[in-house]
Amino acid sequence: IMPFFEGLMRGEVMATRCRRCGAKYFPPQSDCSTCYESDMEWFKVSDEGVLVTYTQINVKPINFSNYDDYIVGIAKFPEDIKIVARVMINDLKSLSVGMRTKLVVIKEEQNKNLVYVLKPLQE
Repeated sequence: IMPFFEGLMRGEVMATRCRRCGAKYFPPQSDCSTCYESDMEWFKVSDEGVLVTYTQINVKPINFSNYDDYIVGIAKFPEDIKIVARVMINDLKSLSVGMRTKLVVIKEEQNKNLVYVLKPLQE
């Protein structure tokens, strides 16, 4: 999975595709669950996707208890994969299903980890 973390360091989100059957995976996998081959290739996920759904998280897991309430969404990308990620927006009312989003890599303030998030694009 090292190419995934190397991608984050470059500001890219990486996924895998089976060279035999073409199945795509995010999170990345080293083996194809469609044809059971291990011949996978890495590719960069497009920067823009479409928001499929979202929800606000009020009751958080213990390791997120220090965080304010946050929004998680699912976006679909041109490669026909869906990614679940935090949506970087404060106003839930400004979100709508079908809106364009940008997939970006940021460094978290609290723990300095690199993470991928969705940022809504203004129409």
